[in-house]
Amino acid sequence: MSVNFEELDFRPTAMGTLSLRRRRSLTSGGDIYEIKLDDAFLMSSQFTAAEIALARLGLDAVDRDGLDVVVGGLGLGYTALAVLENPKVRSLIVIDALAEVIEWHEQELLPLGKPLTGDPRCRLLHGDFFAMSDAAAGFDSDRPGRRFDAVLVDIDHSPRNLLHPRHAALYQPEGLARLATHLHPGGVFALWSNDPPDHAFEQVLAETFATSAAHVVTFDNLRGEHEASNTVYVGVKADVQKAATEVAPSAA
Repeated sequence: MSVNFEELDFRPTAMGTLSLRRRRSLTSGGDIYEIKLDDAFLMSSQFTAAEIALARLGLDAVDRDGLDVVVGGLGLGYTALAVLENPKVRSLIVIDALAEVIEWHEQELLPLGKPLTGDPRCRLLHGDFFAMSDAAAGFDSDRPGRRFDAVLVDIDHSPRNLLHPRHAALYQPEGLARLATHLHPGGVFALWSNDPPDHAFEQVLAETFATSAAHVVTFDNLRGEHEASNTVYVGVKADVQKAATEVAPSAA
């Protein structure tokens, strides 16, 4: 293949044809890695600011150390690596429905494969994040019912633009409520979206979590036309101890 373009792997999957390719940027001269599912781009290393912001905004909202974290969606690994760069993090489980994507990291076909697989805090898990979120056993097959300090999700393009119709249940009040059962009090759910803030989803988020916000993350689209943007939603579960303190009557 051309030195400017190389297809590193090409796999048929139940979700469609998955491909990993590397191309040379004509502007920077650096390598750009891309994952495609059929004709749709799932991830590009050319634009990673919002994926990194997902980890940083989510973890900044957790007010404690020794964090146990779940990332739904491995992709090129930028969210997972940003989680591991946070000194408060004790453990990380990264769940992906595509075993091929996990293999690419384990085989170091991707540049972040070595730092992720080489970190003893990090575990890459092949599984259905949405089914796990809906089940009482939760996200850790070794410890059913385990709860976490943060669940960060980057799978669908947005709460409305889904990779599969069955994912829609997560973004409804019942789905978010079930996800919240896997969080400790004061724990955080954060979601990446390719679309502008969705006011209907913001309302659902506000109904489920004690506090919530939609953060617009802007970045250079590299064409000089305008800034591009993604959205990171953050919801914080009520902290039982703080809530009790706030409502407790003062001493007479």
